[in-house]
Amino acid sequence: MKAFVITKYGEPLREADVAEPAMGEGDVLVQVQAAGLNQLDEKIRRGEFKQILPYKLQLILGNDAAGTVLRVGDKVRRFKPGDEVYGRPAKDRIGTFAERIAVAEEDLALKPASASMAEAGSLPLVALTAWQALVEQGNVRPGQKVLIHAGAGGVGSIAIQLAKHLGATVATTASGSNAAFVRELGADVVIDYRNEDFEQHLSGYDLVLDSLGGANLEKSLRVLKPGGKAIGISGPPDPEFARKEGLNPVLRLAVTLLSSRIRRQARKLRVSYEFLFMRASGDQLRRIGALVDDGVLRPVVGRVFDFAQTPQALQSLAGGGIRGKAVLTLTH
Repeated sequence: MKAFVITKYGEPLREADVAEPAMGEGDVLVQVQAAGLNQLDEKIRRGEFKQILPYKLQLILGNDAAGTVLRVGDKVRRFKPGDEVYGRPAKDRIGTFAERIAVAEEDLALKPASASMAEAGSLPLVALTAWQALVEQGNVRPGQKVLIHAGAGGVGSIAIQLAKHLGATVATTASGSNAAFVRELGADVVIDYRNEDFEQHLSGYDLVLDSLGGANLEKSLRVLKPGGKAIGISGPPDPEFARKEGLNPVLRLAVTLLSSRIRRQARKLRVSYEFLFMRASGDQLRRIGALVDDGVLRPVVGRVFDFAQTPQALQSLAGGGIRGKAVLTLTH
């Protein structure tokens, strides 16, 4: 089958003929019809996660998919051939930039009925990230104040909608040209990051979802109220992440040192910092799909590429300017 792969870190994606996916008894074989593009794909291609995600090369990239079930393993009970599904494969089984992929049953959900394949393919990684940040780690409750950075992007556009659904007052950073767009999504306060310093305008926030890291994350700590929390999805990883992932002692120490500065700054401000590396969850995708069908969450597809354009599509992420998600579509 056709797929887009890397054989060493840092090289461009290239098309290759690869073996059909190996199927286990708990797996679902999906004919991919749409695959979301994520910054994570580009970071993996560049080798940024090779210490904590030791992939075997050659590697098929891709972390989001929507498509149709072709076959199911003997122990699969939730899906049958012909079902339309969407999902984010487990981190050690990525590879949605391909004509077909085998995904564990527990990592899939039925596609939201109201969503197109492209819309469904745009959702899994960013919607799971938003859910795990706001619902699980953030425990967002009505009346709280939440700051979501990069509100017009893939994660931000879903996180704004979810935070509003949870009853929060939502601030976001976006370019002036995207101000009306993020307000439509539900943002109450919009900071034009090109002309305004969010730290000068915001204070007393309960939660910040930071997708940028670095100086932006440090400033985010200072808009939190005592007891508030910053959740970073660009890093740096923290010791709790290292523990959950079962990293070896050397890597655990390295991760602890990487995040020591930001955690120290947080303690001084009487706030906290946590790293989030999203995990696959079909159960959460079922709940997210229900919110899509109820009109609570609207997938945002900013640009659609043909499967043959996968390398150029991934490169396009670096230029920014895409509202929501870029998506690949495959015709069979």
